[in-house]
Amino acid sequence: MTFSEENYLKSIYHLTSSSDAEVSTNAIAEMMETKASSVTDMLKKLAEKDLVNYKKYQGVSLTANGKLAAKMIVRKHRLWEVFLVEKLDFSWDEVHDIAEQLEHIKSEKLINKLDDFLGNPTEDPHGDPIPDANGQIVNTEKHLLSELSENQNGICVGVKDTSSEFLKYLDKQEISLGSKIEIIGKESFDLLLKIKLNNQELTISNKIASNIFVKVV
Repeated sequence: MTFSEENYLKSIYHLTSSSDAEVSTNAIAEMMETKASSVTDMLKKLAEKDLVNYKKYQGVSLTANGKLAAKMIVRKHRLWEVFLVEKLDFSWDEVHDIAEQLEHIKSEKLINKLDDFLGNPTEDPHGDPIPDANGQIVNTEKHLLSELSENQNGICVGVKDTSSEFLKYLDKQEISLGSKIEIIGKESFDLLLKIKLNNQELTISNKIASNIFVKVV
């Protein structure tokens, strides 16, 4: 596959990861930042390779072959993110763009050795699951911080927004994977959260809380 074909498969995978519903060409075009007509041309190519199910005006879904191929791209991306953070001391807001380039490396042997070298991690630095060599994924139960009620506790296990700006904000507030967060107050009007973190009280907006995944404890 070309880099472009791999990028399309990965985008469709992310768009369908929360459900098996078919996605529209417009949704793919928006994610890929391209024209719907360009998406249609690419989908026809991917359909010919048995990577997507595509019928005009009926949406798109990945075939079994397409889903496995997409998972392998995601696997490479997230393993490289772990490597960059754990072995080269990159911060979690720096690694996405670099991993976007490294994910296109073709050597399966290299990626499997990288996986073993890192100790076969199941999550990347943002808390997203890493598919294994067979495409299997270990999912952990998680909730958005905004869904918790007053007096509930959670441990940060991931982020929904992986943009550099958001991750830098979390660093500034000393919120990271593994941080224990206690809800000590919740405004009914704007859902503003008052939390306790590292023995300090902090107020965060609903927008921030809606982008932090936690495991309820």
